[in-house]
Amino acid sequence: MGNEFVHQPVMLAEAVEALQPRAGGRYVDCTLGGGSHATAILRASSPDGWLYGCDRDLAAVAAAGERLKEFTGRFEIRQANFSRLAEWIGQRSCDGVLADLGVSSHQLDRPERGFSFQQDAKLDMRMDPVGQTATAADLVNRLSEAELSRLFWELGDEPESRRIARALVQERRQGRLETTGQLARLIERVVPRRGSRIHPATRVFQALRMATNEEVEALKEGLAAAWLVLKAQGRLAVLTFHSVEDRIVKEFGREKARDYIVRGEVDLPDFREARAPEGRWVRRKPMTPGDVEVRANPRARSAKLRVIEKTK
Repeated sequence: MGNEFVHQPVMLAEAVEALQPRAGGRYVDCTLGGGSHATAILRASSPDGWLYGCDRDLAAVAAAGERLKEFTGRFEIRQANFSRLAEWIGQRSCDGVLADLGVSSHQLDRPERGFSFQQDAKLDMRMDPVGQTATAADLVNRLSEAELSRLFWELGDEPESRRIARALVQERRQGRLETTGQLARLIERVVPRRGSRIHPATRVFQALRMATNEEVEALKEGLAAAWLVLKAQGRLAVLTFHSVEDRIVKEFGREKARDYIVRGEVDLPDFREARAPEGRWVRRKPMTPGDVEVRANPRARSAKLRVIEKTK
């Protein structure tokens, strides 16, 4: 199984360099994938740097374990959601944490995983098919029209969310929607492609994947957990691939870099309490992949790398 897992990492050199790995340092790879980032971090922190790694996907953990054998004795990896990092890694013990939020090529390219509309397969999309019960098909067939519309809009930025949700509910009256092909064809009827480079089902599939795996909740909890395990002057580097993720990471960094505390839901100047910032942006603007990388790997085109340093 390990040899089957292929993942082409995005901005590999930039992400690893952002952590500034060194000998004796302790690092976390929150999303192991095929182990490319983990390998680069362990090489850069030779001879005795340590790596903790986790992934929700058992295939990814198995593949990473195989790939990292040359570093035996210098790492610990688990099948786990990175939202639970602080349950097994000591607080303020790590020099750097990396999270690559992209779906792996392995997951997209294996039809039976149900992540992609490129080939017809069961509409599954679970990152952890063993530990998770609800599939994307369950959501598509269970949620109300209003819930589906909101999901497509909030998690997919889909401008035609209402029309798609209405058509979906009408279609499922004829029987359950069970496959990626059924859903993609339905969306293409509602929103014709008309020569667009992006398939009209792209945003809906993104939203369903995120909802199926509760990715927004996991990201918010994962950022908080990563902050707990970081030492002062440790760095958190996060690779995002769409605006929903990027907004969450950006707001997390802004909150840590503020020199005041906000009490309540609204940030009103009269009710701010001064404090020393907990973090700082290493760069004000996110890094993005170069043209050469995007040509070689079109899936990299939407990537953004944000890096926050813990100051206390």
